[in-house]
Amino acid sequence: MKAEITNISAFGLWILTNEKEFFVDFDKFPWFKNQSIADITQVENQGFGHLYWKNLDIDLSLNMIENPDKYPLTYSAK
Repeated sequence: MKAEITNISAFGLWILTNEKEFFVDFDKFPWFKNQSIADITQVENQGFGHLYWKNLDIDLSLNMIENPDKYPLTYSAK
């Protein structure tokens, strides 16, 4: 299935995939907030509910988008 960014606002972005629209809140997913429209719109549906933004190196599942509180943000310094 194809994934498409249908809207970007100051608060987040909307993704249409699998005939359903999902909202990605910038407060919950801050990696998208200061990115270019060109990079945000380059999303790939990799199947099995996974989305990937190659230019941003971001990989999210639809479950993470629907239930962000179950997946708290973590940071690991190498």
